[in-house]
Amino acid sequence: MDGMRSRRKEDGNPAKGRAPRLLVEERRRRILEMLDAQERVTVDELVGRFGVSAVTIRGDLDALDALGAVVRSHGGALKRTDAPEDVPIMVKETLHHAEKVRIGHAAAQMIRDGETIMLDSGTTTAEVARQIRFLRLRSLNVVTNALNIAMELANVPHVRLIMIGGVLRQMSYSLAGPPAEQTLRGLHADRLFLGVDGLDPEIGLMTPDVVEAQLNTVMIQVSREVVVVADSSKFQRRSLSVIAKLDVVHKVITDTGVDSEVLAALHARSIEVIAV
Repeated sequence: MDGMRSRRKEDGNPAKGRAPRLLVEERRRRILEMLDAQERVTVDELVGRFGVSAVTIRGDLDALDALGAVVRSHGGALKRTDAPEDVPIMVKETLHHAEKVRIGHAAAQMIRDGETIMLDSGTTTAEVARQIRFLRLRSLNVVTNALNIAMELANVPHVRLIMIGGVLRQMSYSLAGPPAEQTLRGLHADRLFLGVDGLDPEIGLMTPDVVEAQLNTVMIQVSREVVVVADSSKFQRRSLSVIAKLDVVHKVITDTGVDSEVLAALHARSIEVIAV
């Protein structure tokens, strides 16, 4: 009887002492969203907001500080204003997550049975990959240079996965360099879903890494249609390396936060814009 009581007690609080991983990620994502809006948060404020202990919140802030996503301060944290252009993919995954999920779903609806598509590395293209898992298709060829995307699709029955070689960039989980470019030149894709770090109507598509920019250029060259997937925070943002001018782009899938002037500039270039 005592053993049964003990088991019931444990069953009633299975997460005692340790929050489920998804809840931790969601809480940290919301902390970053709060910082994006108000630039400073306190431990007490976050304890009240999320209903967890101060020790848990301090652990969250320490983890985000270690990733370079926030600046830890006495009693709380500050928004990082001096963050480098190229940030770890684990941080990028927490930013504008809801928008990326909607963009990924809209992009996946374009895919047709028997096509060959290409998925560039990135957190928005990773959302496209997650949606591909649920498509009712008989067959689909997916070419990618991203390890995280490959893991999403590795066990999907209707997907034939083609990984290109190259040198791994741990910052983005992507493969790039001359071997990757050489492999791509022997392939052809019906559609490229391209993630970018910056989109400026005058300059074009941009990314922080020179080597990845060169690979993206080859991806564009071997694809029949180029679809840029980017949330509105990427618009009018400039980065180190230019991938291509906007005249190579056929469609842009983004969220509804895009500035009207930017939309007009895209439409003037005959680019179809899908805002979700």
